[in-house]
Parts: sequence; structure tokens; C-alpha cells
Amino acid sequence: MEMLRISVITTTLLGFVLSMASVNARSPQPTPPPSRLAIDQGIAYALMLVALVLAYIIH
Repeated sequence: MEMLRISVITTTLLGFVLSMASVNARSPQPTPPPSRLAIDQGIAYALMLVALVLAYIIH
């Protein structure tokens, strides 16, 4: 049982270290600025959600 616990801990730590190494190996890509259309769509979706909630509450 003790050997199983050591094996699980070792595997978990090794997986964590390898995943961190692969994250650091990638070059960071600059994120493009949000377009005006995406912002407008986000506002429209938020307003539709508010209208849906209000319609549900009123009826």
C-alpha cells in the first residue's frame, strides 16, 4: 500500500513538472484587441439575457 502511495505521488509530481515545462516552452502569442463588433455583440447578449429574466419574473 505504501508503494502505491509513493507511485501515485511521484507520477502526479512528474506530470505537474512536465506540464509546467511544456507551458513555459511555448512562445506567448499577443492577444488581439477586441473588435468593436465583438463588444457590441456582448452588450446585445447581456441585454437579451436581462430581457429574458425580466420576462420570466413578470410572467
